[in-house]
Amino acid sequence: MKRTGAGILTVAAVLGGAFGFVLDRGLEAMGRPTFTPALSLPTLFVLLGAIVVVLAVPVFRASRGRSGQRVDPFRALRIAMLAKASSLVGAAGTGFGVGLLLFVLTRPTTPSLGSMGPIIATAVCAAVLVVAGLVAEHLCTIRKDDDDEHPGASGARPESFG
Repeated sequence: MKRTGAGILTVAAVLGGAFGFVLDRGLEAMGRPTFTPALSLPTLFVLLGAIVVVLAVPVFRASRGRSGQRVDPFRALRIAMLAKASSLVGAAGTGFGVGLLLFVLTRPTTPSLGSMGPIIATAVCAAVLVVAGLVAEHLCTIRKDDDDEHPGASGARPESFG
């Protein structure tokens, strides 16, 4: 599995930002109130980030020999994939919050703090989720065994197929 790169996180943030801006623009064009995220959304972002890191810590300890347990590679992979998904969702959420914020700030009227507070909290907490996902993904990295470099007992070079 390849680690989550900055490119895919940037793409997710840009797409989330475009969606947030266009959503509010469309709601305004239809004469409806603009979208304001519920306060539970930032809370869920932070809780998800904490859960992902807590799940990754035992894998880190086991892979470094700090706990007497063996590393279950399937569990490590599942947690790493959860961490990767969390960082992508966090990037999209950050972009979405920034897109909503950009729309609110580009309006001719001065927005109230009550409408901007949940939007800013969503963007910040989604960024926290990105960091937590990347940290958890790093914690789930398992060091290569010596056997991984040389397949086969004889130490011969593997044949090329293809």
